[in-house]
Amino acid sequence: MIVIFTGISVGPMDNNCYIIGCEETREAAVVDPGAEGGRILRKLEELKLNCRCIILTHGHADHLGALGTVREATKAQVMIHAGDAEMLTSPGRNLSLFTGASLKFNAADRLLQDGDTVQVGKVQLKIIHTPGHTPGGISILAGDKLITGDTLFAGSVGRSDFPGGNHDQMIRSIKEKLLVFPPETPVYPGHGPASTVGEEARYNPFLNGTW
Repeated sequence: MIVIFTGISVGPMDNNCYIIGCEETREAAVVDPGAEGGRILRKLEELKLNCRCIILTHGHADHLGALGTVREATKAQVMIHAGDAEMLTSPGRNLSLFTGASLKFNAADRLLQDGDTVQVGKVQLKIIHTPGHTPGGISILAGDKLITGDTLFAGSVGRSDFPGGNHDQMIRSIKEKLLVFPPETPVYPGHGPASTVGEEARYNPFLNGTW
């Protein structure tokens, strides 16, 4: 079984949207359709994949701006952690109200919890609750790849000054739930370049005490 994995940068904040597919069944998950829904749909078509679910690493507007477009076109199930569920239906909670966009969507089809699995064809995705950036922030283990949303970046960590954020909680999430993976594990964040668990454990100033 071969996992198809690709990322595209979308929107003015260069959000990383990830597509994870099963080569055998051609089923796929879209993670964080932040903007440019047409580009995301074209990439799915180019890869000959059928999107069955949309997984949100958290509920901030820059990660769900194209949710309506992708959901309508694919009829995919929308999934978010229970702790961020209200962010889909509240422009104030997802912060879009303050940008003039006022994004409001229907409720999620499935509310995720720590340790849940999401089946995409024959590919199994593991949900890891990593709160701190938001109460319901998650990371996703896809094969040997770790999608970390806005929790862990290459050389940095997520902001914690938005409502519901907690810096100490986020650092605990990273150290106790992400840095436990093998050093060679690739890290794919919500913004910016990829890294590895080992690189972040060794050089990230927020994690090794040099900041």
